[in-house]
Amino acid sequence: MKILIADKISGSGVQFLRDQEGVEVVEAYGSSQEELEGMVADVDAIIVRSASSVTKAIIDAAPKLRAVGRAGVGVDNIDIEAATDRGIVVMNTPGGNTIATAELTFTHLLCSARPIPQANALMKAGKWEKKAFQGSELYKKTIGILGLGRIGSEVAKRAKAFGMNVLAYDPYLTKARAEQLEVNKVELEEVFEKADFITVHMPKTETTKNMLNASTFAKMKDGIRIINCARGGLIDEDDLAEALRSGKVAAAGLDVFVEEPLSSESALREHDRLVMTPHLGASTAEAQENVGLEVAESIYESLMGGWVQNAINAPSIDPKQLAVLRPYLNLAFKMGTVIQQLTPSEINHIRITYSGNLVNLEVKPLNRAFQRGYLRKITTDVNDVNAPRIMDRLGIKGEIVQNSLERDYTELIRIEATDSNGKSYSIEGTLIGKSQNPRLTLVNERNVESPLDEKYLLVLENEDVPGIVGMVGTVLAKHKLNISNMSLSRNTVGGIALNICGLDSEPEAEAIAEITANKYIKGIRVVNLNGA
Repeated sequence: MKILIADKISGSGVQFLRDQEGVEVVEAYGSSQEELEGMVADVDAIIVRSASSVTKAIIDAAPKLRAVGRAGVGVDNIDIEAATDRGIVVMNTPGGNTIATAELTFTHLLCSARPIPQANALMKAGKWEKKAFQGSELYKKTIGILGLGRIGSEVAKRAKAFGMNVLAYDPYLTKARAEQLEVNKVELEEVFEKADFITVHMPKTETTKNMLNASTFAKMKDGIRIINCARGGLIDEDDLAEALRSGKVAAAGLDVFVEEPLSSESALREHDRLVMTPHLGASTAEAQENVGLEVAESIYESLMGGWVQNAINAPSIDPKQLAVLRPYLNLAFKMGTVIQQLTPSEINHIRITYSGNLVNLEVKPLNRAFQRGYLRKITTDVNDVNAPRIMDRLGIKGEIVQNSLERDYTELIRIEATDSNGKSYSIEGTLIGKSQNPRLTLVNERNVESPLDEKYLLVLENEDVPGIVGMVGTVLAKHKLNISNMSLSRNTVGGIALNICGLDSEPEAEAIAEITANKYIKGIRVVNLNGA
């Protein structure tokens, strides 16, 4: 096997590969894209950092290529679509920088409390202005940590060591995990109300973009201190600059920005109480050592046919098995995103039952597909390999059953999710027709017939009285929302009925509020299937 290392990684990573029998290592540091293209004709794997790109041209020039590894997190320099079309696995190393980023966060936290950089600058300028640099202690102060994933959890441990009171906001953090970390799980508004320091460790998604802004700053204590070493765009930079100018925010620390490099015209550069670093989260010798060795081990494991660590695209599945499983992978993925959007955020247990002909198939790929679907709106860094770890981190226990259910379908997948209060939620799904279209056949023990190739599903629970269907149709028409499909179900006459409407576009808040205002509506959810 021939492995080309295009960008310099740690010596331990290179040595690991050289120590493996039958592996030839080519170190091509500093090569141009054209030179790389001419080197890959007989290459089995390519390792890069950020300097080199694995373009479609390079992929097309590498007929033997089976794996691409990025020693780092971002994979913008790899053409994932072209790699996937060729069946080439792409992997990164998201775990190697955990400690480095957590420690940088705490460095910024300390600098926001004690103005060390500012005092140092004046000392270097020959001044002695002791009174100008009074700080604040961390001891017994309250820190709000937004996002308790790998890095947020490490920050929490360090905050506890400093004697801080830790408030944790994460919609998917379970009570058990919070107790394990010895943090107080709270709602976002409580963080804004009580925190003296706030640090952000969430992925950038539609719901987290600019989550700290002028309106949220207004809810915080005067003199709040803000840290962001996660993703640019989680904080509205213009609003932060104004909050620093007014004194609402006493100090801040940023390692990431909306645009990088940061513009020389940025208003952030005006504030001496803002400490900025140029995206140094993973810039430690140890982190680079970790990611270099990790990517080397993952590449070798992949080439040897093992389970791929931190795959960005789908892991390798036997072609014959993939041909059988492919439509069910899509069904499992869609069912994962549906159940996640129909249930409360704090789910403790999920049971998946495979029935009919699925009893005799290898269902591990289906489990991973379901987990990816479940996590797609929770995190942006999920793949078939790390999905189980993320589910574990969320405190969600899984149970897999292969047992035929008494249903009128040849194959069926049943999902049962249980929340912390013991309440159960269920859906069932199958494939319909020669085209094997995915369908929901049951929601919370009510039989339905709802296609899963819609863009949005409006899921209503209402008292079983006349006029509800007409009311819903009228409201949706008023707001120019087209219904592509409707499925009605009830268990008892006069009980609680279920209505699922397939929609071509997402209903706005006004439409939802108008439907909810009807006294017979008992529950409403919008399921986003775009991208599923």
